[in-house]
Amino acid sequence: MAVNSPVPVAAALLPVAGIELGFAQAGIRKADRKDLLVMKLTPGARVAGVVTSNRFCAAPVQVCKAHLASAAVLADAPIRALVVNTGNANAGTGVTGLVAANETCSALAQLLGCEASQVLPFSTGVILEPLPVERLIAGLPAAIANLSADNWYSAAEAIMTTDTQPKAASRQVQVGEHTITLTGISKGAGMIMPNMATMLGYIAMDANVTQPVLEHLVRQAADSSFNCISIDGDTSTNDCFILIATGVTGTQISSIDSTEYAELAAAVISLAQELAQMIVRDGEGATKFMTVTVEQGRSVEECRQIAYSIANSPLVKTAFFASDPNLGRLLMAIGKAGVDDLDVAQVDLYLDEVLVVRQGGRNPAYQESDGQRVMKQSEILTRVLLNRGNATATVWTCDLSHEYVTINADYRS
Repeated sequence: MAVNSPVPVAAALLPVAGIELGFAQAGIRKADRKDLLVMKLTPGARVAGVVTSNRFCAAPVQVCKAHLASAAVLADAPIRALVVNTGNANAGTGVTGLVAANETCSALAQLLGCEASQVLPFSTGVILEPLPVERLIAGLPAAIANLSADNWYSAAEAIMTTDTQPKAASRQVQVGEHTITLTGISKGAGMIMPNMATMLGYIAMDANVTQPVLEHLVRQAADSSFNCISIDGDTSTNDCFILIATGVTGTQISSIDSTEYAELAAAVISLAQELAQMIVRDGEGATKFMTVTVEQGRSVEECRQIAYSIANSPLVKTAFFASDPNLGRLLMAIGKAGVDDLDVAQVDLYLDEVLVVRQGGRNPAYQESDGQRVMKQSEILTRVLLNRGNATATVWTCDLSHEYVTINADYRS
């Protein structure tokens, strides 16, 4: 089960005016499970997104990018719907996969009375297998039949793969004179590493935001959340994070320099971080949730570089799983991060409040029993102080357990 992450309560997930969600059991990979999701948007909604950097990006990702680009420049053809399937990633499927992704868009567009270019497709699941598009299309009418504004919990269930629980959360915030509602869902448990992860994330809000501002906000939110997590260091083929502004509530936000933008951005980033951390807490086989913060660096980039070196090290992650204070592994990870001019004689290292390394060497007052006490916790903070600047970066990760190997060895079975 997820580390200190309670299952969301369906009644606590707030409907967002301007979006309806419907789901179906299409039997795409397994019978009797929710595996198809449709999100229908009000005509005035705006959509922006960021996607995986993997060069083997899946067919639906390629189609999604094209449709987003088209909608951004054609004011009379906004995105009207999103469709998500689980069980099959439609990745590594070549031309056949692109045909299937486009057929999915066309089928849903016909049912909703819009153009295929106004539909965004998403897939997650097994790679290198053909998408059973006929099953997906056959399931669309059932998904449309139960479209509802309060289906967020079922929507979160419908996009799960190896997740042990659905991931969803809501916010209501004051932006200017208006109360804005935000609700989001995410999925992911393995193949997690920016840029983006094998994750899907969707946040909808009833705010009124111009397209350029929305595109800035989705990148800002991703960089502060989904691009700050790692489970196993692998960047997936299917990652997408989508931000939807239905435009139903409030005065239009048209500048990133406005007070209203700052208030809205804080809420979006907070929700995105919660959804991203849910992914790490539900990492495949995870028993511990770890925060890695690198402080007093010369740039955010070098701080992230060192934080990821720690977060992605199998030796570090297995030591944390075993509660083994073999903390030389942390120094190894810092040193191999590629910051060539790093003066290690200035580096301090903490586990929670315990000072382990002072000025590049073992703190004379450090006791291994103190390190082991911290490492037995289910939540652990590792702080690295570079003492060479004012920049800071934080990455969230989890340990690497026997169960991770078991899950991934049996995933296709």
